Amino acid sequence: MSSPLLARQGRHLQRYENQLRLVAGCIPYKINGNSSNQSGDLMNRVEVLMISSPGRHDLIFPKGGWEKDETACEAACREALEEAGVRGIIKGVELGHWVFRSKSRQGTCSLEGACKGYMFALEVTEELDYWPEQSIHGRMWVALPQAFQLCRYEWMREALCLFRNRLLPLPELPEPSNFSMVMPAPAEPAIALC
Repeated sequence: MSSPLLARQGRHLQRYENQLRLVAGCIPYKINGNSSNQSGDLMNRVEVLMISSPGRHDLIFPKGGWEKDETACEAACREALEEAGVRGIIKGVELGHWVFRSKSRQGTCSLEGACKGYMFALEVTEELDYWPEQSIHGRMWVALPQAFQLCRYEWMREALCLFRNRLLPLPELPEPSNFSMVMPAPAEPAIALC
């Protein structure tokens, strides 16, 4: 019998940058139906996993402190496991990063309680029946359009929009023949298995 999963606690390994607490999180997702059918209905087959917080009716994505002994991808995977009970694969670079206030410091003007959060897309490969924080975080799979309505914070809706755009890129438009554009080289993709 394997040992039970435990959530990390405390902030003694917590990363900070210019007084901002660094956090990492993810948008866990799955694609329902036949994966070989890549037609326009992909948007309707994507579901994202959102979690609840005690005493709140809205939902969030798993996120938490990025610690000194892990990468941002590893922290995002750990938070998904601890808070939502899922494991998966992070493919590609981060969706972005946002500066925001922790829920306990929403009304303050100081930097105290401010966070810088890095978000990733995590393709779920395993959903556990039991997870470390299931007594405080319920989970719910929701359709992508519904997730926009349920997000507690605007910055999470922005991350969700970037996730949608990365999953379903807009078709490229042909460039006029007398116009040229130089694009920077794409970032080296990161792959993390959790």
